[in-house]
Amino acid sequence: MYRLDFSRRSTDEEMMDDFSLGHDIIDPIMDELEVVNKMLGGYNVFFDAFDKIKLQDGMSVSDWGCGGGDSLRRVALWARKKNLKLKLVGIDATAAAVEYARAKSTEYPEISYMLADVTSNDLHTNQFDVVLSSLFTHHFKDAEWIKLIKKMTDCASIAVIVNDLHRHWFAYHSIGILTSLLSRSEMVKHDSKVSVMRSFRKEDIHNMLQMAGIKNYTLKWMWAFRWQLLIDSKKSDENDRS
Repeated sequence: MYRLDFSRRSTDEEMMDDFSLGHDIIDPIMDELEVVNKMLGGYNVFFDAFDKIKLQDGMSVSDWGCGGGDSLRRVALWARKKNLKLKLVGIDATAAAVEYARAKSTEYPEISYMLADVTSNDLHTNQFDVVLSSLFTHHFKDAEWIKLIKKMTDCASIAVIVNDLHRHWFAYHSIGILTSLLSRSEMVKHDSKVSVMRSFRKEDIHNMLQMAGIKNYTLKWMWAFRWQLLIDSKKSDENDRS
């Protein structure tokens, strides 16, 4: 019998990593993922971080690996309640996901989308005030993760907010039960569990940030089994860890 090893990050592939997926597969998956995010409070990771960095009028916020754009739509609603005018930019390498996001965001003129690979030269130093990502960075192996985080930090003039999963046996089995009850997609059922196995324990993140040369950050555990990694991209000499 196959024994799950939660002591290290898995290198198993996720079906979602195929950038050529079409609307027949992408659209229902994006619908389901938005429901799961709402149920599990995944957006609270961002709102908590926004309060810490004190977003102001006119700032730009970019969501890397934005998928169907659900995070940006929630951020837009949050900003409207706060009377903040933000420029929100979603970036994804899957054409069908970007097209889906644009169609879902027609009532949000503050949101725009780019079809681009986040590792490409399409993104440059201080292009945005804040760079964030949701359930995205676990798709990258350790060496790739380090390069990604360095690029996110370079492209953000103020802060980077990473919202990703905690690798834990309870999270693995819980998401398996949840998706078996709520999802009709075999991809969602498969990828949700693989995502947990590819995600992070606290020491993983600390060690990779050390290798990336990033010192000024906070790492906070939040429900449900989420990490909030908040990096000060102004790169001061402080080292504040929780």
